[in-house]
Amino acid sequence: MAESLPPFEVGRLAGAVLDSVGSVVVGKRDALELVLAGILAGGHVLLEDLPGLGKTLTARSFAQALGLDFRRLQFTPDLLPADVTGSFLYDQRKGDFAFRAGPVFTNMLLADEINRTPPKTQAALLEAMQEKQVSVEGVTYRLDPPFHVLATANPIEYEGTYPLPEAQLDRFMMRVSFGYPTAEEEWDVLRRRMARRQEEAQLAPVVDARTLLTMQAALETITVEDSIGRYIVALASATREHPSVMVGSSPRGSLALLLLARARAVMAGRDFVVPEDVKDVAVPALAHRITLRPEMWLRKVDPQFVVEEVLTAVPAPASGAMPTYARHD
Repeated sequence: MAESLPPFEVGRLAGAVLDSVGSVVVGKRDALELVLAGILAGGHVLLEDLPGLGKTLTARSFAQALGLDFRRLQFTPDLLPADVTGSFLYDQRKGDFAFRAGPVFTNMLLADEINRTPPKTQAALLEAMQEKQVSVEGVTYRLDPPFHVLATANPIEYEGTYPLPEAQLDRFMMRVSFGYPTAEEEWDVLRRRMARRQEEAQLAPVVDARTLLTMQAALETITVEDSIGRYIVALASATREHPSVMVGSSPRGSLALLLLARARAVMAGRDFVVPEDVKDVAVPALAHRITLRPEMWLRKVDPQFVVEEVLTAVPAPASGAMPTYARHD
C-alpha cells in the first residue's frame, strides 16, 4: 500500500487548498469542498452549469493549488479522438513513426464544454478515465498518477450540445453545479479583480503531486462500519425502486458514495465515516446516474429531487460496531 498521511494532517492540507482556491473562486465553498472530495477520492468531476459561473477557473485553480501538471482541452464539434489521446506522426529523420502524446497525458485535464463534441470524441476519454491508460493503434500507454478529469458541461437545453451518454456520465464520480452568486459575492469578484490589476490569478502550490497521492492513500485507513456500508447500498437500491425512475444508480454509484464519504471524513480530520458524510455527497454522487421516466421530463422532475426523497425515506444508522472487514480472526 502507498504511504499515507494521518487523517488530521490530510484535513489540514485540504483546508489550506480550499482556502487558496477560495481566494479566487468567491463564495462557493460548499461546491469547492465537493470538487476536492472527488479529487481526494481519486475520481473525475463533472461541473455542469451555465457559462461564466467559474467552472474553468475552478479547475485551473485546483491544479495550481495542488501543484499538478495541467492541460486544458476545448471540446468543439470538429475535435477528433486523436486530438485527445495523441497520434503517430512520421519522423523523417528516423524514417519511422513516433507517438506524439495528446493533452490527456497530464495530471489534471480540463475537458472544457465536453458536451459540445460528438460522441466519438467523448468516448476517447472513456478508457483514460476508467483504465488510466490510452490505446492508440494497438499500443497501450499508461497515464501517470495522479490523473483526474475535471469536465465542464453546459446544460442540455443550451444550443449546440450533445447529451453525454449514461455510460460516460457514470464514469464521473460526481456532478457539481455552482449556481449564480449572490449580489454581495458578485461584487466581491469585481473588487478582487480591481485589486489584482490583472486578468489571471496565479496561486502558489499548497501541495504537490506526490503529497496528493499520500493524501489519497489516507482514504484507505478510514473506517466504514457495516451499518453505514449497508446504508450506502440501501440509498443506491432505493433509487432503482423509485416510481419516477426508469434506470437507477449502478453499483458504481454505491462505490462513489463510499469513496466520497471517506473523503469527507478525512477532510474533517476524522478516521471514521458518519452518516452525515454520506448524506452530504449523495446528490452529487447519485443524481447524474439516474434516468427518469419520460413522463417525468414533461413534469420537469429533477433527478436531484429523487435523491432527496430517497434520503428522507431511508433511515440513517446509529451504530458503533466494529466493521466486519476490519476483524482479524
